[in-house]
Amino acid sequence: MDAPQRTALLGVMLSGLSVRNVVLIELLDLEFNKGLTALTGETGAGKSILLDALGMATGARSDRGLVRAGTDKAQCTASFTLNENHDAWGMLAAQDIDYDVSEDLTLRRTVNVDGRSRAFVNDQPVSVKLLSALGTKLLEVHGQHDGRGLLDSTTHITMLDQFGGYTRELADVKTAHIGRQETKRELDGLLALQAKAGEDREFLEHSIGELDRLDPREGEEETLAEERRFLQGAEGALTELSAAEDALGEDGAFEARLSTALAGIERLRAKFGDSETAAVRALQTASEALERAMLETQDARQAVSVAAQSFDVEPGKLEGTEKRLFALRAAARKYNIPVMALAEKRTSFSEELAAIDGVVMNIEKTRKRAEKAKAAYDKAATALTRARISAAKTLDASVAVELPPLKMERAQFKTDFSAAPESASGVDQVRFLVSTNPGTAIGPLDKIASGGEMARFALAIKVALAGQNNAVMVFDEVDQGVGGAVAAAVGKRLARLSEHAQVFTVTHSPQVAACANGQFRIEKRSVGESTTTSVKRILDSEREEEIARMLAGETITQEARAAARQLMAS
Repeated sequence: MDAPQRTALLGVMLSGLSVRNVVLIELLDLEFNKGLTALTGETGAGKSILLDALGMATGARSDRGLVRAGTDKAQCTASFTLNENHDAWGMLAAQDIDYDVSEDLTLRRTVNVDGRSRAFVNDQPVSVKLLSALGTKLLEVHGQHDGRGLLDSTTHITMLDQFGGYTRELADVKTAHIGRQETKRELDGLLALQAKAGEDREFLEHSIGELDRLDPREGEEETLAEERRFLQGAEGALTELSAAEDALGEDGAFEARLSTALAGIERLRAKFGDSETAAVRALQTASEALERAMLETQDARQAVSVAAQSFDVEPGKLEGTEKRLFALRAAARKYNIPVMALAEKRTSFSEELAAIDGVVMNIEKTRKRAEKAKAAYDKAATALTRARISAAKTLDASVAVELPPLKMERAQFKTDFSAAPESASGVDQVRFLVSTNPGTAIGPLDKIASGGEMARFALAIKVALAGQNNAVMVFDEVDQGVGGAVAAAVGKRLARLSEHAQVFTVTHSPQVAACANGQFRIEKRSVGESTTTSVKRILDSEREEEIARMLAGETITQEARAAARQLMAS
């Protein structure tokens, strides 16, 4: 569809339907225009099969009974032209399904002979549930062949809201519901925290006390580990150093021997006087070496003594170091963290305890906010309910005006309210109740009305809602049990409705067909043991003859042709 047509479209239009191997339909490709389209044909020709195929493509309940005998699977494809603001685009976006608002939306469904079903949107696999949700947005079938439309009572409140046009009240309730849910979730979370606060408090207080007593310090584990390694080797080192001190002669005996040797050498030098011979010089060198040895022995003994003192640790120090190190590591294992994170854990426990201490105060503050949010929601919901009740009175009156011309002058229609759980759409449950005969109790529309009555009630409601419809509408045998002026009234109302939305009607009435913008004839043909249903578009030039046939039967008279012309002109 080109841009001007798409722009002119109020909501949605069924642009095409392709059917493969559905019951008696072997192969069918149809294109549709906007306005009112009549589907006509003899009883049993297969009009209901065409509706089944359309329902299959849009997610209605389908089973293997739809698969044409002798074939493996049935397939139906429906193409819709939508305006760029239609709700269906948002549903596709939420499911990450590719789409282009300038192109048709294509829904496809296959059902295998074993009953397995597959669904596609724009040739992308989706769930049948999503296909059905989209189909509900795009198509309404009013009559006895589909569980959607008025038969689905959950749609009644939407119809009423469309009729009422109280968008501000609906928006207020939605906004208030969001605030109500947010504060409720927050309060529930705080109450849950309070419920387990006793147990948590005991654990946190015990853990904080334990970590306070432990008082872990940064880098302490590495320092203690290094000290432990030193202390473990200190005892052996002290033994070695004691042996070294013994070897150096702690009692001075070693120095005494060196001193005796030095005195002897000095006496020999004295005997030789100032002689400069090599031997005397050697004595001089030996004397100097002994002097140095005496001095270095003293230094060595002092150094060894200092070293021994550094390894002479106080008793129990190793035990104390290990006890501290093991306590730190045990705490780290308990909380499944590194030793270095114990101080940080203590801080986080304190923060959790502080949060628990603040729960009661937060609960009171949040409870007050929740009460205000509830009051705001109740106020908005009450305003919406009042608007709905007011709109319902007007709708009931508008539908009542439409019923007599549809040969339902003794029928009653009433919009019924009951309480529903809080939601973003208010606290109301809405159902359409009807009574078709005087003296009979009024009851749910889907329980009281027959197929034809159902379609006529739907027509009356939809005429009352004219301009608020945002889906393709199919009326199945809305003219059932009526004729003459009543059938003409039905046709005129369908035509009026089609000014605001695309409308299809399955009809046997020439008066209804004459009001249509376009017409298709459904025929059943048997060749041998094979029976097929076909659908033929009736050209504008042929429509007078077709309506004359509907009036006269097999033999078309000039009177029938004249009557057909009159019907089409009126």
